[in-house]
Amino acid sequence: MLNWKTLGVVFLGISGLIVAGCKSAPDLTPTQALTLVQAKYDQMAPVGTNILVNDPGMLSGATAKLWERTKVYPNKIWADFKLTPEGKKAVTLPGGGEVIEWRPANLDDKDYTIMVTTVAANHLRAHDMGDLQDEMMGGSGTSKMGNYTEGVNLTGVPQVLQDIAHNPGNRLSTKKEADFSLENGAWVLKNIR
Repeated sequence: MLNWKTLGVVFLGISGLIVAGCKSAPDLTPTQALTLVQAKYDQMAPVGTNILVNDPGMLSGATAKLWERTKVYPNKIWADFKLTPEGKKAVTLPGGGEVIEWRPANLDDKDYTIMVTTVAANHLRAHDMGDLQDEMMGGSGTSKMGNYTEGVNLTGVPQVLQDIAHNPGNRLSTKKEADFSLENGAWVLKNIR
């Protein structure tokens, strides 16, 4: 009889320890997850935005006096455009310098583009965090994963370049995935991919 009582006390004691050790993790909402991702972006160096400029974009930039045509080649298709003082305040060219070498294959080449990078540098923006899913990460107990949209920030970029950035071929946002881990009772961002 004593053995059964002892066994019962041990069982109740172990059950109590198990229940006491099973504390529920604090919830991680999509808004909180988005705040963690944005905080990471805000810690990173601001970046300029790469913009692909097509034929209508070249015309818009010339009309806005960001660049001006300085040379037309004998084939009447190729041309050189020099950045104006206003253009130098707005964009840089990938190879440096101040001359855009416009070299489409023919007059009907709708796919030809050149790339410029905005001088205005901004932090990327995180938005539209989806529902968070539980996941298993090596070395971590409680983990979650969420998909969101990473977007460029065109604050301080002249309107004509913002309009050009919305032309086909430009990518202003990307789908990303973020991993979160519960550490010392608080959620932390572990990885962005």
